[in-house]
Amino acid sequence: MFVLELASVLAGPQVGQFFAELGATVIKVEAPSGDVTRTWKTASENSETDISAYFAASNWGKKSIVLDLTTADGKAAIQALAARADIVLASYKPGDAEKLGADYITLSAANPRLIYGHLTGYGPATKRAGYDAVLQAEAGFMYLNGPPGSEPLKMPVALIDLLAAHQLKEGLLTALYQRTHTGRGTYVQTSLLDSALASLANQAATWLVTGHDPKPLGSGHPGIVPYGTVYCAADGRHLVLAVGSDRQFGLLCAALARPDWTTHPRFQTNALRVANRTALEELLRQRIGEVNGDELLQTLEKQAVPAGAVRTVGEAIRHESAERMILPPTADFPHSGLRTVAFQSNTWESAAALTSPPHLAQHQAENGLLTPES
Repeated sequence: MFVLELASVLAGPQVGQFFAELGATVIKVEAPSGDVTRTWKTASENSETDISAYFAASNWGKKSIVLDLTTADGKAAIQALAARADIVLASYKPGDAEKLGADYITLSAANPRLIYGHLTGYGPATKRAGYDAVLQAEAGFMYLNGPPGSEPLKMPVALIDLLAAHQLKEGLLTALYQRTHTGRGTYVQTSLLDSALASLANQAATWLVTGHDPKPLGSGHPGIVPYGTVYCAADGRHLVLAVGSDRQFGLLCAALARPDWTTHPRFQTNALRVANRTALEELLRQRIGEVNGDELLQTLEKQAVPAGAVRTVGEAIRHESAERMILPPTADFPHSGLRTVAFQSNTWESAAALTSPPHLAQHQAENGLLTPES
């Protein structure tokens, strides 16, 4: 499979790496200035390389070429590549692809089997550019994120971009399946806004059913208690509980040597625990603060009570359970990478290793890459 990536930043490139991990040839077409995320570096990164950690997060397994699509030569080259592509990934504002000769109608004219995946900010009728932080604000995520009474908070990853990437993957995989029956490609479009709204799930349903806006609860859950709140144990271990049933609550109470809480008139059912959230969470905070957190987590795991330690990113990546998701370093890039493909199959596997994130135009001179005969 041949995927032509005209997208930049995060959402589109995440889709490109997804297909690279599944064995596709992915050519990343960059403007002469390169994908802007090449320059998005933290203070501790090497300033001399054009591969930032942010760029590396979404560009393993690809080849990079540079084309100026404002020129006739650039337009001709992109149309020649698209003529033999299975999928084109684009993240242009509505109307921009047409100006560059890189829109679905133009590119599919010579390739009826072409599947064109287009990411926009707000849909094909709105030319406004989409930015993750703005969409987090406009779709309600920032309002809900944070403790009661605090300022709204942006999530620490560009989650709306990632949600849109997943929506586009689903659309493209459906289109590939459809093509096996019809022999024809199609145009698949999703927006950051639609992807964000689709992911509000129970929070949106709460408003649609009750007419009442969900309120910020920190890391707590609006309909389950105790669920998500962070507690600090006597040994300094921060942990969360995800107690979703009365049985689990009883086991938790036993583990904390407080079996009487199970029959307390305010805590006997989840509905009562939700109604008396503040009182119960304060009791839990006090009691968990008296015990060893690691020992408590071990006890809860044996009892199948959902709970976990709050880990740093480094702790999460170094944990043995993350080993399958790590891409090995290469001779060209001495750093590990993170997979985008999290599912597994018993009949095929994703690539065991990928080429490293490419330097800008690294494959420009590769023989035949820009010719339709190759």
